[in-house]
Amino acid sequence: MTSRTPRDSRLRLVPRQPVAAARRAVTTRAKRPAPRPPEGTPPPAELARQARAVLAGAARLARWADSVGAGAAGGSLRAGPDGALPKAAAERAAEALGLTPHQVRIDWDRARLAGLVELHDGLARPGWRLRAWDRDDTAVLRGWVALFDAWSLARPAPAGAGPAIVAEVVEALPQLLSLLHLSAGPVRLPVLLDMLDQRVAELRTERCEVPYGQDPGGADEAAVAGDAAGASLAALLDWALDALRTVGALVPPDGAEAAHDASEAQLTPLGNWSVWVKLEQICVAAQSPAGHIEQSAEAMLRGCARLTPGPARAEYRAWLAARSVGAAVEELLTVARGEDALLRGLAFEALRAVGAPAEAAVRAAADEPGLRPYALLWLVEHEGGDPETAPDVLTREESTWLWVDTAAAVADHGETQLLVRHLDSAVQGSVPRLLEEVRAVGHPRTVQVLVALAAAHPDPALAKAVRRAAFQVHTGGV
Repeated sequence: MTSRTPRDSRLRLVPRQPVAAARRAVTTRAKRPAPRPPEGTPPPAELARQARAVLAGAARLARWADSVGAGAAGGSLRAGPDGALPKAAAERAAEALGLTPHQVRIDWDRARLAGLVELHDGLARPGWRLRAWDRDDTAVLRGWVALFDAWSLARPAPAGAGPAIVAEVVEALPQLLSLLHLSAGPVRLPVLLDMLDQRVAELRTERCEVPYGQDPGGADEAAVAGDAAGASLAALLDWALDALRTVGALVPPDGAEAAHDASEAQLTPLGNWSVWVKLEQICVAAQSPAGHIEQSAEAMLRGCARLTPGPARAEYRAWLAARSVGAAVEELLTVARGEDALLRGLAFEALRAVGAPAEAAVRAAADEPGLRPYALLWLVEHEGGDPETAPDVLTREESTWLWVDTAAAVADHGETQLLVRHLDSAVQGSVPRLLEEVRAVGHPRTVQVLVALAAAHPDPALAKAVRRAAFQVHTGGV
């Protein structure tokens, strides 16, 4: 017989994973079979060995910085204002590692780009990939891909090349890399130069499309012409290929030839594999329930809501690859500020795929009450914290707010039993204490969440207490 007396029901404390709970609110679509890499692609262990070889100097310097930082005041080595290694530290590293200061600076930049070293308020800390470097092939490959994605920073652009023409070449390079991948062998430079010329012309045509009635020429056209006057496309192609060789994506020329004297270009096994992965990500996104990578962040996230975390991350990366980092981060945060709590959680999942470039925007978002719990959890995990214990950084009030927000996602998208089970994830030890703190936290969806929970819960006494709490919040009572 069920008691009619409201009781102090104990709540089981479990690891709190709000996004995972919200994701279970929607139907999981069947997984696609994993695509197979092209024939001749080395196994992951061999690719990881090659990546470790490319980044050996960066990993060695990162370990040196970790050992020096451990004994430094404040517990870390401090980088310069621009993130570079200070002159004195570079000289110390050169002496300790038997390198020149110039080599040290190159390895430092690679370590930062590959996530082996992370800067937090100017302090250098070992990235999580450094800790996993010797045992986790996936971490190594992701570190190399991060370096590959930043190829344009590996070499200074030709003297005289303005930012607009350099940006056009960087934007055109994926098409050239796709040609190299599909050719499965060397491609002569005139072919690549012709394709680069065509792609840059297309980009300029797209930029010149203006609304009817506006002058398509004028200052902008003159600025582009002046920007390109200092460097030819041939010189910029040489620069791009040299930078790609530097990061290990292209096969170096035979003998002692200078890179710009090479007559053809060919992807290394690492480069070929990475381009294949990126093409697969685009194909996956194009087949997703959200539609295509050209869709808005909100539409993309709604499509990803029905995927398990692995395929969803692949779609996030494909969507991000088609956009500038700054614009993508801002669009995701705009969705996170909306009313759909499920999309809020998924937006921060997508921001995890962005990684370090999103850190500044996420730190700023931590000042917004509605985003603060998600932002704090993101920052803890970004800095290498354990996802299982990350919620410990939240205050009691922030944890309660997040509990209500996740409950709103479940109520909007899930089944009633999921909402009942969501009680188990509350930080409070009992239902009365939970209701007391939920009433005080001021979440805009509190009333709807409590009403939905009362309707779903099978215990009449508990449901009555929850309905009473919903009424009190609705009327402004205590």
